[in-house]
Amino acid sequence: MKKTDFTIVGMHCASCANKNESALKKLPGVQEASVNFATHSASVTFDPARVGEHDIHQAVKDQGYKVLSGHDASHQHHEMSRKEMESAKRSATMALVLSAPVAVLAMGGLGYLWVQAAVSSVIVLYLGRQFHVGMLRQLKARSANMDTLISVGTLAALLYSYYALAIGGHVYFEVAAIVTSLILLGEYFEARSSGQASAAVEKLLELGAKKARRMKDGREEEVDVAALAVGDLVLVKPGEKIPLDGTVAEGDSAVDESMLTGESLPVGKHPGDLVYGATVNSQGALIVRVAKIGDDTVLAQIVRLVREAQMKKAPIQHLADKVSGVFVPIVILLATATFAAWFGFGGGLEKALLAGVSVLVIACPCALGLATPTAILVGTGNGARKGILIKNGAALETAHAIDTVVFDKTGTLTQGQPAVTSVVACGSFTEDEVLSLAAALESRSEHPLARAVVEAARAKGLATLSPQGFAAVPGMGVRGRVGSWEIAIGNAGMVPEIPEACRAGVSSREAEGSTVVRVAVDGTFVGAIAIADTVKADAKQAVEDLLARGIRVVMLTGDNAPTAQAIASQLGIKEIRANVLPDAKAAEVKKLQSEGRKVAFVGDGINDAPALTQSDLGIAMGTGTDVAIEAGSVVLVKGSPTKAVEALILARKTFAVIRQNLFWAFFYNILAIPLAAFGLLTPMIAAAAMGFSSVSVVGNSLRLRKA
Repeated sequence: MKKTDFTIVGMHCASCANKNESALKKLPGVQEASVNFATHSASVTFDPARVGEHDIHQAVKDQGYKVLSGHDASHQHHEMSRKEMESAKRSATMALVLSAPVAVLAMGGLGYLWVQAAVSSVIVLYLGRQFHVGMLRQLKARSANMDTLISVGTLAALLYSYYALAIGGHVYFEVAAIVTSLILLGEYFEARSSGQASAAVEKLLELGAKKARRMKDGREEEVDVAALAVGDLVLVKPGEKIPLDGTVAEGDSAVDESMLTGESLPVGKHPGDLVYGATVNSQGALIVRVAKIGDDTVLAQIVRLVREAQMKKAPIQHLADKVSGVFVPIVILLATATFAAWFGFGGGLEKALLAGVSVLVIACPCALGLATPTAILVGTGNGARKGILIKNGAALETAHAIDTVVFDKTGTLTQGQPAVTSVVACGSFTEDEVLSLAAALESRSEHPLARAVVEAARAKGLATLSPQGFAAVPGMGVRGRVGSWEIAIGNAGMVPEIPEACRAGVSSREAEGSTVVRVAVDGTFVGAIAIADTVKADAKQAVEDLLARGIRVVMLTGDNAPTAQAIASQLGIKEIRANVLPDAKAAEVKKLQSEGRKVAFVGDGINDAPALTQSDLGIAMGTGTDVAIEAGSVVLVKGSPTKAVEALILARKTFAVIRQNLFWAFFYNILAIPLAAFGLLTPMIAAAAMGFSSVSVVGNSLRLRKA
């Protein structure tokens, strides 16, 4: 199977999207097709042996729409949308200016009927020509959409007025003119609001650097970022953007990674550390070796994930799609029935015409089509700015029902790497001296525990001597000479004897679940170093926030029970599942689901993939090197537990907005159509109400930008 994404130009309402989606799904070889009205885009999964991209594009063209495809399609459509919005503003302004004198002449009973006729004709036939052209295209394709409703309604009012002018009856030129003007104004506001809703991807793309300082043969040269290759060295001065993902080759600095993680504090960077394109170097100059280019960079992956999320529909949207798919034909029948009823029961041609036109104008299904996708657009865009990547609408819908969050321990609630938590000194040696001697010897070892000891000494600024005669004893520890002392570091096999006065300190660290490394000088125990996987700084806050919201919190770990209990007690977690192997984590999630719980699993996305997939909502911690983790429905760019809480809150707020939008869109049509049919709404009020309904739905979605 192959997948293609492209942009559709010319869609004006939800029924347009449904029509294109239906046409695509009917093609032989198409497995799945989704058309999004809010983003004007289509995504099709197909069998290239049975159908080609040309046939897919042609199916859309046969419906009367244009297709933009290729790498630059999104940018082209953004430019077209911007120009269309400017054109809509001009048309709406001109229409309002011209319709004002028509309204004054008509409502003031001042006559000048031919002036009204001429000006109204310009407004309806010229400024509103897009509706009539769209109606003819749909007629050619034996279909109907919003353009059909507006075109038929305004032309009916205009043509009847010419007929009345000829025979001496009452004219309604102002109705045709004002209805067209209000609809044009509504379209401008809708386009402007939708543009704000869909700006997330464009803003992400703008974050990338355009130029870079490449170092070549000891010289600095300015080049386009696109010209860089893997392995190139680039100079990044303070205040400049890092052009692409890479590693620090030279220099020490702090980098503002807020555009990736949503965290405002700069992150310290030293030789060997990873840095990411579009992040900002805050302090010292850095020389970066490029590691990833093009679509492989973290920024490119984020853009792709956000685009895909905005394309995918939430399950709740299918109801709106089904309704809007049959809405226009039903409205045409209702308008015809309204006209016939008024005319047949003695209401007269004028009242019948006004009631029928009101039904046509007020019933456009734009609000229904915008209700879900605009909320997803804004919600996912806001999430991306915070370092929360929501991969589909289904995740938003699922998240609001989550009542249990299961955390993997290592790398999720904890740092995922050992660190020195305390030092026990015994005899004449101080804690710093024990740590300094141990770090001197361990500096020659590659063991993870050795690195933890060396890092702890470095963090305290302790001086260390160079060891002599270093030797590793497999399964036990290391020994060697530091200065005039013979040092041994390791477990009970390496340093068996602990003085009675020091046993309590060692035992208490072991009871906490720490790994205790014993240190001996010249064969005598002088101290011990407790090493453990430390909890993340914000893990406790995340657990407290979840518990405060009534959400059950469970911790899963492959560690033994004492170690698990030690971590859980620090975080305030009551439920623990210890000694759980990676392949058994999914079974633990399934067990909770069998109790009727809606479970979110938060893990690192590597050995937690089965559990992430089994859960109702998989939240994967991004590693920074590859944010596009397939198993999770939500990806957190920064491995922060509080981001998991933020993701749930954002998803709940987004889904709440979707439900509000759908309620008001359905309520509006259920209430407005009968009022129009019974003659209680004039066409002008109907036009204003139709535009207001769409703008209000988009405006409600835009509130999520501050969520």
